[in-house]
Amino acid sequence: MKPNLLIFSRVSSPAVMAELDTLCNVTYCPDPLGADETRFFAALSDAEAMMGASLKLDRSLLERAPKLKVIASVSAGYDNYDLDYLRERGIRLTNTPDAVTETTADTAFLLLMMAARRALEMADLVRQGHWQEKNIPESLFGTDVHGKRLGIIGLGRIGAAIARRGHFGFGMSILYSGQSDKPHLEQTLGAQRVELQQLLAEADFICVCVPLSDKTRQLIGAPEFALMRPQTIFLNVSRGPVVDEAALIDVLQRGSIRAAGLDVFAREPLPADSPLLALKQVLALPHIGSATVEARELMARTAADNLKYALLGHLPPDCVV
Repeated sequence: MKPNLLIFSRVSSPAVMAELDTLCNVTYCPDPLGADETRFFAALSDAEAMMGASLKLDRSLLERAPKLKVIASVSAGYDNYDLDYLRERGIRLTNTPDAVTETTADTAFLLLMMAARRALEMADLVRQGHWQEKNIPESLFGTDVHGKRLGIIGLGRIGAAIARRGHFGFGMSILYSGQSDKPHLEQTLGAQRVELQQLLAEADFICVCVPLSDKTRQLIGAPEFALMRPQTIFLNVSRGPVVDEAALIDVLQRGSIRAAGLDVFAREPLPADSPLLALKQVLALPHIGSATVEARELMARTAADNLKYALLGHLPPDCVV
C-alpha cells in the first residue's frame, strides 16, 4: 500500500511531482493556510509523510498528524520546525543544503556588487532621466570590490562559496568567524579565522551566513554595528531575525556604515512602510536566494530523494533529526 504524502508548498518540478504520484497517495496543498486550508488540515490525520517549505510546523500542528514518519523540507534552513518535538516523536526531518549553496552565494555576490557600485541608484538615475552629464559627479561614486577584505560570519557551505567568489574572482582577503577552524579553506583561500569583534572592525564587506537558532537570533545588534566602520557594506543572506533590524536602520540613517544589501528581513514580506525602503543606500531583495529555475528543480529533486530513503527505512543523505 502506498504511503500518504501531504505536500504543503508549491513544487515547481512536474517530473518530481509525477514520480511522487507513482510512489505515494499525494495530497497537494500549495496554499495550506489559504485556499487549501480545509483540505490541508483534513489530510494531516492520515499523513505519513510531508514535503514542502515556508510553513511553521510546531507542536500544535504536528500533533494533528499522529501517523507522521518523515518531513522532507524543500529548504536548507530548518528554523520552521520544532526539532525537540520531532525527536520526541521519532519523526525524521531532512533538508536540501547542497541544492541552495551556489545559487545563494550568487545572490550574496549580486548584493555585494550592486551595493558597492550603487547599481540600483544609478539605474534609476538613467530611467528617470536624471543623467544630465556625461560623467556622473563624485557624490554618486561607488566603491571598489577587488582587493578588499571580505568578512564571512559563518563559513559553512554558503559562506565558503561566497568566500571562493571573493578570493578567486576579485582577489579579496577573507576573514571569517565561527565555531570551528576551517583548515582547508584557510589553505586554499588564505582565509583567516578571527573573533567576531575583529571581523566587524576590519572587514570592508560583512556577510552573515549563519543559520537561525536561539544562539544566533539578533547576533548582530547595536554593539556589533558600533564596531563597523563608515565604509562597511553589510550583507545578510541568512535569516532576518539574525539581525536586530531596528539597530541596522539606526546606523544606516546615521550614516555609520556605507550601505546594506539584504535578501532577508525580520518580517517577510517586508512591509511597504519599512524605514529600510526610504534609504537609498539599502538594496532590498524579496528573499530570492534560491529563486532560480535550476535551484528549485534541484531542491525538489533532493527533497524527493530524501523522502524515498526515509520511507524505505534508510537514513536519508540530508538528515537533520
